[in-house]
Formats: sequence, structure tokens, C-alpha cells
Amino acid sequence: MATTRSNQRRLALSLYLNYLVHGIGLIILTQNMQSLEKFWNVPLATVSYVVSGIGIGRLLSYFLFGYLSDRFGRKQLISLGILSYMIFFIGIPFTHSIQVAYLLTILAGVANSALDSGTYPTFVEMGGNSDASSVFIKAFVAVGEFILPLFIVFLDIHALWYGWSFMIVAVILLFNFFLLAGTKFPAQNSEQPAELEEQQPVSKARRIAATIALSIYGYTTMALMILFTQWISLFATKELGYSGLAAHALLSLYSTGSITGVLVIFTLLKFNVSKNKILVAMNVLSLLALLVVIHASVVWVTSLAAFIFGFSAAGGVLQVALNLLLQMFPKHKGVITGLYFMFGSVAAFTIPLVTGMLSKINLYAVMNFDVLVGALGAVLVIVTALLLETSKVASFLRQTVNRRLPTNIK
Repeated sequence: MATTRSNQRRLALSLYLNYLVHGIGLIILTQNMQSLEKFWNVPLATVSYVVSGIGIGRLLSYFLFGYLSDRFGRKQLISLGILSYMIFFIGIPFTHSIQVAYLLTILAGVANSALDSGTYPTFVEMGGNSDASSVFIKAFVAVGEFILPLFIVFLDIHALWYGWSFMIVAVILLFNFFLLAGTKFPAQNSEQPAELEEQQPVSKARRIAATIALSIYGYTTMALMILFTQWISLFATKELGYSGLAAHALLSLYSTGSITGVLVIFTLLKFNVSKNKILVAMNVLSLLALLVVIHASVVWVTSLAAFIFGFSAAGGVLQVALNLLLQMFPKHKGVITGLYFMFGSVAAFTIPLVTGMLSKINLYAVMNFDVLVGALGAVLVIVTALLLETSKVASFLRQTVNRRLPTNIK
């Protein structure tokens, strides 16, 4: 169904607003760790284990929701995601039961997978520069990650109930549910001309290898961001000796860097810079920045490195890699989106468990594990670039030779 320009703007606003909320949802439990530790009367490691429920929710639902998105429609999945997130935000600050909190956290993972399975294919089907539109999702995630730590500091300074950070988000979701209800979605699984032009012939073996590498990268890139956002504040206070304000500011600088990275990647994609080159450059830069964050002991150096890490690791590389996959499988957008983010959901489940155990050693062990994850991610995107770019070069050479050879030789 064709959609009007005003309807497309309203639909895009609603989709982006969901990811503002999602950015908050990614870190709201970890940013309230100490309050939840007291409220639930449990050790800090237990709160970290509760956070792992997000990964279980994603793992249980991503592939199924990807199929349902292709089969029954995007709008239904996105509406389900909004309602599921509302239950999570309203329920967490009022439950004293760890078991119920864990179930609510699983529901948050379900909400995330429903939004992803419906949103990314929708942006492709809306037309225009779908690569840039998908990356812009990350800008709204980053805005959510930026404003939440500041709001929590505001609540702490004024000795206000930590639950307000959950309630305000629930109100935003309620507004967005009705905003989305009045929109019309584009026709499903439509292939845009620009998308078809960008596709390059890739051998089956190379495509399989690239798909495996990018799928595993879906794990590493999500793990890298989850680990950093969950532990950087505590690491800065307990290991680097920074004040609470300076520690929370690191996460806000990370989010600011993320927003800046989105704008840069958005611009690069507009100018048709190779997605493979963007992925390689950003992953190598993020690994170097992370090493500086961990080993620097001067606030301004750590702050600058946190900004650069956000710029490179959380500036939209996850979405760029997904777009590479969607380019290879244009007729199965929902399923491919679900598969890719399913690997990310494994990260959301396993990282809190692993870091919970590592935190019993010390927080340096936690952050050094993040370095290992970042190094693996860099290797994976380099392998992907070699597979896909080499294929393009070979195709170009074949076409050039065929054009130059006389007909009787061909």
C-alpha cells in the first residue's frame, strides 16, 4: 500500500521514538543497580544475573518474530513490542520478587525482538536510503542512553524515587502506541531499485562464509556495547577512583560519541562509501579506544577515549552489518533480521552471566574480557570485507575482460 509523505513522517517518528525508549531500556537496570540491590535485598551479582533475562527473551523470540514479521506484517509485531515494554517499565519498580523481575526482564527482551523484527524491514520497504535510515535508529538509541544517566543523577541529587526513571518511559510508550495506531505501513517485501543496484554477484561459498562471519559479529558488536554500558560506571568509581558524577559522565560521553558516530556514518553512506570499509575502520578504532579507557588514569583522557569508543563501537556499525546481510537476502528481510539479532540476544544473555562471575575477581577482569570481544569483532569484519570485496573485484575483472575480448574468442 502506498503511503503519503505525511504518513511516512509520522511512521518514521513513531519507529524512532521506540528506539529512544529502547536506548533507555538497555541500561536502565544497570544504571539503577545500587537502588535495585537495596530494593530487592540481593547482592550486586544477582542484579546482573537478572539483566541476563533480556537475552533469554530475545533468544526465545527473535527467529520466530522474524518469520511472523514476513508472514503476518510489521505493524502487529511493533505494537506487541510497545505493549511488552510498557509492562516491563511499569512492573520492575513495584515488584519485590526476583523471580517476577526476571520474567519482566525476559519480557523486555521479547519487546526488543518484536521491535527489531518489524522496524528494520519497514525502513527498507519505505524506500529512500534504507542504509542511512536504519543507521539513524542508533541515534535515537544513543539519545536514550545519554539522557537516562543524567536523569538518574538528578533523582539522586534530589533524593527522589528511582522508579520515576521507569514511569516516565512508560508514559512515552503509551503516547507512541496511539501514534503508531494511526499509521499505514508500506507494502511488504518490496525491493527498492536502489537496493537492487547495490547487490553484487557473490559466490555461494563466499556468501555462506560472509553470512556466518556477520552473524557471529552480531554477537560481538552487541556484547561489546552491553558490557561497556553495564560496567563502565562501576569500573570508573571502584578501579579508577573517579567520582560518581565523573563515572556517570563517561556513559553520557559514550552516548554523545555514539550520536556523533551515527551522523558520520549516515553521511558516509549517503556518499556511498563502502560498508565494509566503514566496518573495518570503526572496529579497529573502537578496540584502540577501549584499551585507553581501561588503562588511562586521568579523567580527561578516559573521557575522550569513552567518546571515541561510543563514536566507533556504537555509532551504527551493528546496523551497517545488518544491511550487508539484508543486501544478500532481499526477499527474506524479517527472517534475516531475526537471525542476526538472535546472535545479539545470545550476547545479551551470556554477557551478564560471564561478567557477573568475572566481577567476583575484579572489574579489570570484566573490562579486559570486553577487549577480547572487541578484538574478535575486528577480525570478523576484516574477514567479511576480504570475502565480499574480493568477490566484487573478481566480478569487475571478469566483466572488463569479457567486454574487451573479441566475440569469436568468447
